[in-house]
Amino acid sequence: FICQQPRYNVIFQYFYIYPAFIFGLITYLFILLCNLTIIITICLNRNLHKPMYILLLNLPINDAMGATSLFPQLLYSIWSHDRSISYPACLLQGFFVHLNGGASYLILTAMAYDRYIAICCPLRYGAIMTTNNLVKIITGMWLFNFTLIIAVFSLLIPYRICQTHMTDLVCYKTALMKLLCDGTEVNNIFGLSCIIFYHGLSLSVVAFTYIHILITCVTNKQSDAKIKALQTCGTHLVVFLLLEFNTLFPLLSHRSEFVPAFLRRVFSISNFIFPPLVNPLVYGFKTKEIRQKMFTCFKNKIRSF
Repeated sequence: FICQQPRYNVIFQYFYIYPAFIFGLITYLFILLCNLTIIITICLNRNLHKPMYILLLNLPINDAMGATSLFPQLLYSIWSHDRSISYPACLLQGFFVHLNGGASYLILTAMAYDRYIAICCPLRYGAIMTTNNLVKIITGMWLFNFTLIIAVFSLLIPYRICQTHMTDLVCYKTALMKLLCDGTEVNNIFGLSCIIFYHGLSLSVVAFTYIHILITCVTNKQSDAKIKALQTCGTHLVVFLLLEFNTLFPLLSHRSEFVPAFLRRVFSISNFIFPPLVNPLVYGFKTKEIRQKMFTCFKNKIRSF
């Protein structure tokens, strides 16, 4: 089966095809550059091999994966004027798209827990966030996410397809369900349960940790430690709220007939543009230790030339 995606001239009505292709290509390459810079900086500097930065390392890896699940297909469609995508390829794209979304919530949840232990229980931080526990957190986080997304998309396979016209530029599960002849009730219930779980878990953990962090900062008499803690948590909160906004709007727009198709399509791809661009700039480059290491590496490269 070949799925027909919506025409891009609706979105790029003020642009020609080739400028749109160049803009998309530059955006994709800049996303990869920013995220790979953070990945390489953390991997090559032993001073950054700490729980906070190891958890942070998962964020640019996940963002690069999310951008790669969309941009190659999008750029090919713009360049070739071919709006079709095979159903297996659409399923594969949808799998990585949802894997990226679920991992984003779990990574930020784990990072919130790490900051809670570091600020509220500093004397126990070394005993709790050991290398073994860190490996368990990261492995369990990715394994659970992978298993759940596999289960979500496995429910789509047994059902027949009655339509070939896609309503979105991205192969979201909600868009794929509209192609099915039946089985939408089971997929809807399971999909909504997963959404409630991811959002409920993240919001609960973030709310719990931030309330306790705020209480600790208020009662802490050391102003320097208080400012540093608030800066770190403020950065994390900005990233989390950006993810919430970019994720919830497309989900709600699919279930509302009052949202214009143009806005729905724009926000369907915004989650693969803004978080991967903003996360390394806000979380990576604003973190003092990472910024210093990056500047040091940059200076050494200049001197070597």
